[in-house]
Amino acid sequence: METAALQQGLQRAGYVPDEGLVSVLWLAQALERPLLLEGDAGVGKTSVAGAFANATGRQLVRLQCYEGLDLQQAVYEWNYGRQLLAIRLHETGAALADDHALFRRDFLLERPLLQAITSPAPCVLLIDEIDRADEAFEAYLLEVLAEYQITVPEIGTLKARTIPLVVVTSNGTRELSDALRRRCLYHFLDYPDLGREIEIVKTTLPDASMQLVKEAVALIHLLRREDLQKIPGIAETLDWIRALHKLELRALPEDPETILKTLACVLKTKDDRWQVTRETVDRLRSAVSP
Repeated sequence: METAALQQGLQRAGYVPDEGLVSVLWLAQALERPLLLEGDAGVGKTSVAGAFANATGRQLVRLQCYEGLDLQQAVYEWNYGRQLLAIRLHETGAALADDHALFRRDFLLERPLLQAITSPAPCVLLIDEIDRADEAFEAYLLEVLAEYQITVPEIGTLKARTIPLVVVTSNGTRELSDALRRRCLYHFLDYPDLGREIEIVKTTLPDASMQLVKEAVALIHLLRREDLQKIPGIAETLDWIRALHKLELRALPEDPETILKTLACVLKTKDDRWQVTRETVDRLRSAVSP
């Protein structure tokens, strides 16, 4: 798939990419290399994998990382129920095939990493928020990302039947290892500029008034320059404009109090709600007036 076709496919999937992202996605597919996406929370990193899967007709396999994630949740575990049943059948006289019959391939429960590696058709593997997992799990990933294989001590090494497109995302809550970075292509996903965010909103909410979209997105861009604990992301922009559209507004209301009442869609911490006052909204609203 050429870059132009990929860009069109992403847009049909509802994702409006910039040229840099399209190029690095194409390279990741062509070179069969993992892609590391970094950026602030809310800039659309997770959506990239879903849109690519949609655009290319691939299955999306997602591994959500978190503190304490271990191999049983991420890679595989043995089906102890089936193993116990096999032992009981053996006790009744049914012979096991061999000494290692309890550790057969069909006794494995596949978790996301093994599921992606053993997929008969190319898939998209999303390893989301790798920075939330610990360094030990990150080190385990190196074999998967470098060789596209997983070693199961009891039965050996399982190599990929097809090479998945791997998208690894990070919010930067901790520094990732150089070894992981070397194995990946890299792209930093920033907040979209004004024009692209307007296009994103119109693609997602085609029924919303263009004037409302332009004014609301412009106000969000100004709000991101305020000293906030949690900068509103694209998801917050979409939620807010969806709410304004539900109120049957075709433009931002002049009354800042009305705007302030809808900012529960945008401001997500107590301090930010206190900091953005009626006067703040009035100032920002005046700056985006046509």
